[in-house]
Amino acid sequence: MDAPAQTPLLSIAVVPKTADDGKKLGRGLARLMGEDPAIAIKTDPAGEVVIFAAGEQHLEIIIDRLKREFGVTASVGRPQVAYRETVTSEAACEYKYVARVDGRVQYAHVKLEVYPGARGSGIVVENAMLRGTIPEQFNDSIEEGIRERLTRGILSGHAIDDVRVVITDGSYHDVDSSKTAFRTAAAKALEQALKRARPVLLQPMMDVEVNAPREYLAAIIAGLTVRSARLYGDGERNGAVVIAARAPLAELFGYASSLREQTRGRGTHTMRFDGYEPSDPPDDARGDRDSLVGAPLNRPPAPKASSIALPEPVDTEDGDEE
Repeated sequence: MDAPAQTPLLSIAVVPKTADDGKKLGRGLARLMGEDPAIAIKTDPAGEVVIFAAGEQHLEIIIDRLKREFGVTASVGRPQVAYRETVTSEAACEYKYVARVDGRVQYAHVKLEVYPGARGSGIVVENAMLRGTIPEQFNDSIEEGIRERLTRGILSGHAIDDVRVVITDGSYHDVDSSKTAFRTAAAKALEQALKRARPVLLQPMMDVEVNAPREYLAAIIAGLTVRSARLYGDGERNGAVVIAARAPLAELFGYASSLREQTRGRGTHTMRFDGYEPSDPPDDARGDRDSLVGAPLNRPPAPKASSIALPEPVDTEDGDEE
């Protein structure tokens, strides 16, 4: 599945069999990431490594190279779609963080508003507080808390996108306020606002173009329809029928092999990422769809994270600081 390199449409979980495999995996990923900026990773303390890539074929190449060039032995899961979340209404919230940490009282107060952003607008954070409401040294911490919280959504834990956050007010204490306190207060205020802003799940959509002899037209249309595709055009090119459709990426795993069967190897297709649109929560049953990359992940006892010499991970699931 071809897609812009900057769009991580799929991820896959990899668990090395042994500590030595963990070291090989780290060396291999460091090398591959140096060659290909479209690859990103995330690790967890249990030793699982999640690799993010632009599409199914991209993941196939990465996994093949790790095994063939670097000798990595690992359990590999099925590809997972990189869903996103967004909000559909406005909401406001404030949060006062008061806690005793290491014998000291911590205090911070943040008030903010959340608005839906235009599709493709990304994350916008604005500071609308009156000058002097909160000392300048805490402003960056407030924005950090907001951006960190947006990496984990309300519905499914996927990153939140296309949202505008406006910091409107707050308060501080000369002695008890700290950067950590303001980071936490901002994250907590945002979390509550997001819950009130009618969050929805977004799924990546693909433009699909299929070329094949006309005699296979009915089979191709049936095959696309069962994958929740919406057909929007057809024509002819070089004596072959050309079918244009738009379908959820989650429904397109293994489509290349299905098309070969439907057309006896005479059909070809291309796919292009065409943005995100609202979706129902993903159905776990779709994991049974054929995939060219992995099987259901059967995790062996994982080596400690310290044994995996990985490059700096991508922070896609940061939690709130307490």
